[in-house]
Amino acid sequence: MTRSLFKGNFWSADILSTIGYDNIIQHLNNGRKNCKEFEDFLKERAAIEERYGKDLLNLSRKKPCGQSEINTLKRALEVFKQQVDNVAQCHIQLAQSLREEARKMEEFREKQKLQRKKTELIMDAIHKQKSLQFKKTMDAKKNYEQKCRDKDEAEQAVSRSANLVNPKQQEKLFVKLATSKTAVEDSDKAYMLHIGTLDKVREEWQSEHIKACEAFEAQECERINFFRNALWLHVNQLSQQCVTSDEHPSCMRISTPPRRMQSQQERLQGLTWQGEDPSQFLKAHQMIPITLWLMTTVCSISKINETRAFSG
Repeated sequence: MTRSLFKGNFWSADILSTIGYDNIIQHLNNGRKNCKEFEDFLKERAAIEERYGKDLLNLSRKKPCGQSEINTLKRALEVFKQQVDNVAQCHIQLAQSLREEARKMEEFREKQKLQRKKTELIMDAIHKQKSLQFKKTMDAKKNYEQKCRDKDEAEQAVSRSANLVNPKQQEKLFVKLATSKTAVEDSDKAYMLHIGTLDKVREEWQSEHIKACEAFEAQECERINFFRNALWLHVNQLSQQCVTSDEHPSCMRISTPPRRMQSQQERLQGLTWQGEDPSQFLKAHQMIPITLWLMTTVCSISKINETRAFSG
C-alpha cells in the first residue's frame, strides 16, 4: 500500500481555503500536547519515586529495628536494613533518570516548536499575500464589469440619439462612449494584470505549501519515533527497577537461611556465659539441706565429746 504523504492530501478547491493546512497544524499541536503530557507524567512519577525513596531512606536509617539482637539474627537484620537502604537509593536514582528523560522530552518539544515557527511564519505570510491579491483581483473584476456596463450604457445612449438634430449633444455622447471604451480597456488590462499576479502568488503558495507539508511530515515522523523510544526507555527503566528491587530481598533471604537461623543456640550459649548452668544450679540447691544436716550432726557430736572429757 502506498504511504500517505501530507503533500498528497490536505488540498482544497477553494483558493482562499486553508482547511488542509489548518488540519495539519492541529495534528501537530495535538502531537506536541501529547509530548507535554508525557513529560508532565514523567516529572510527576519522578516526584513520587523520589518521595518514596526518601521515606524508605529515613525509615532504614532512623527507625530502630532489633538493636539488641546478637550473632546471626543481628547480622541478618543489618543486611535487611542495608537492603532497604539500597532499595531507597534505587528509587531515588530512578527519579533522577525520569527527570532526565523529561528534560530531553522538553528540549525535543521546544526544538520542534522553533523549527515549526519558521515554516509557519512563511505560510502565514503567503496566506495573507494570497488573500490580499485575491481581494485586489476581485476588486479589479468588479471595476472591469462596472466599466463594461458604463460602455454599454454609452453605446445605447448613442443609438438613441441618432435622430437628434443637436450636434453638440451627439458629440458629448460620442466623447462619453470613447471615454468608456478607454476605461474598459484600462480596467481590462488591470484586471488581467491582477489575475496574472494572483496566479503567480498561487504558484508560490502551492510551492511553499508542499515544502511545509514535507517539513511537517518529517517533524511528525521524528516526533513519533522519539516519543516511541522515550516510552520504551521508560518501560525498560521500570523493568530494571523491578529486577533490582527483587534482587535486594533475595540478598536478605540468602543472609537468613534456615540452617543458619537454627544455629541460634549460640545465642543461648552466650546467655549462659553470664550465669550458671541450670543443672548445676539445681544440684547446688539440692545439696543445701544435706549440708545443713551434716553440720548440725557434727556440732552435736563435738559437744558430747567435750562434756565427757570435762567430767572425766
